[in-house]
Amino acid sequence: MDTIAQILSIVGCLNWGLVGIFQFDLVAWLFGGSDTLLARIIYTVIGLAGAWCISFLFRRDALVEGE
Repeated sequence: MDTIAQILSIVGCLNWGLVGIFQFDLVAWLFGGSDTLLARIIYTVIGLAGAWCISFLFRRDALVEGE
C-alpha cells in the first residue's frame, strides 16, 4: 500500500509540475478533460494517496524512537 501511495503521489506531483510550468494537465488530456468521471476518479485516488503519505511523517518518527 505504501509503495502504491508513493507512486500515485509522484504521478500527482509530476502532473502539477506540468500544470505549473506548461499549463498542461496530463490527467485531463489522457482522460478527456478534467470534468469527466474517469479523470475525477483519478484525481480522487491520487489525493487519497497523498493523504496516506502524510502518515509516513509519523511512522518515521515512531521507527526512530523504537530503535
